[in-house]
Amino acid sequence: MNPSDLKWCSNCLAMSTRNRISFDERGFCNACRWMERKKSLDWNTRQSELNNLLDDHRSQTGEYDCLVPCSGGKDGSYVAYNLKHKYNMNPLCLTVTPPLSLPLGDENLKSFVESGYSHISINPDNETMRLLNKLGFEKMGFPYYGWLIAIQSAPIAMAINMGIDLIFYGEDGEIEYGGSEETDKDPIFNIEYMKRIYLEGGYEKVLNSKELINKDLNFFKFPEVSESAEKIKLTHWSYFENWDPYRNYLVAKEHCGLKESDETNSGTFTNFSQNDQALYSLHTYLMYLKYGFGRANQDASIEIRRGAMSRSQAVNLVNLYDGQFPDEHMDTFLNYYKMSKEDFDIVLDKWANKDIFEKIEGFWRPKFKVV
Repeated sequence: MNPSDLKWCSNCLAMSTRNRISFDERGFCNACRWMERKKSLDWNTRQSELNNLLDDHRSQTGEYDCLVPCSGGKDGSYVAYNLKHKYNMNPLCLTVTPPLSLPLGDENLKSFVESGYSHISINPDNETMRLLNKLGFEKMGFPYYGWLIAIQSAPIAMAINMGIDLIFYGEDGEIEYGGSEETDKDPIFNIEYMKRIYLEGGYEKVLNSKELINKDLNFFKFPEVSESAEKIKLTHWSYFENWDPYRNYLVAKEHCGLKESDETNSGTFTNFSQNDQALYSLHTYLMYLKYGFGRANQDASIEIRRGAMSRSQAVNLVNLYDGQFPDEHMDTFLNYYKMSKEDFDIVLDKWANKDIFEKIEGFWRPKFKVV
């Protein structure tokens, strides 16, 4: 790929390097076309679909009738709040404890639970989680791949164990942010979709690594095909209503005690999202090295699509913030992965897209400028 071949959405800043992205004749990406479609979508029909789905699962005896994976952040809190207070459901909320959790994230989760929700924390074997994350870092360019597996597999295992047949995730990132459009007309997805899309097809590759022989993988395995597993419906809340991350933040702040960071997050201009773990900032930096867009690009594109920012404002912010390495966590990363700085840099160099980046005086610099 030549840097001159790079393309940005003519409306937002989504890049042509994003997996499964496409552009129409105007240069609008999938996410911006979805933004347009949402303005004329028959939300009443989708509301009826949601009502029917909830009516089919609502408990009349006080038992848990749905499960919501939730870190205490804005999106899971928003979904749980609506299910409990708007739809009279009895959700069980579940958190897979993130590796290298941050104090603000711990505080937000505590506040969420204390605002009135039944909650379970899942803590997979720490060494197995560390090994999976390190393998994901090295083999997939995903520094928290083990945790990413667990937040897909553990809720399903817990739902089967608790006799819950309905699991609500927040947004469908493929639809909302530009990617596969295969679920835009169907609220229900399956484990195969999780493995192929959210785990980037690398689940078996990582889980079958020799380093994991005789390790405790219980919370990292998807259930075998069974009647109980087949009964579970996996769905995204964003299918049923117009998804707005900033609105979610305001609702979670008012009703669930969510606090934002005092400073902007590493690599972006926002401060109210993804405050639960240090590895997320490494994840978005690797995303930048692999594809040329990082956290600031994603946040700015969301703001453009919701009408809160002009494209020119977004370009300025992306050129200012995108690609910042989270130096404040460097020692934490090295201690966690049990790696030297040299070996850590070798992994970063492996995943850097040499077509669009060049290394200058020890730092990866873009050969392109966002336009």
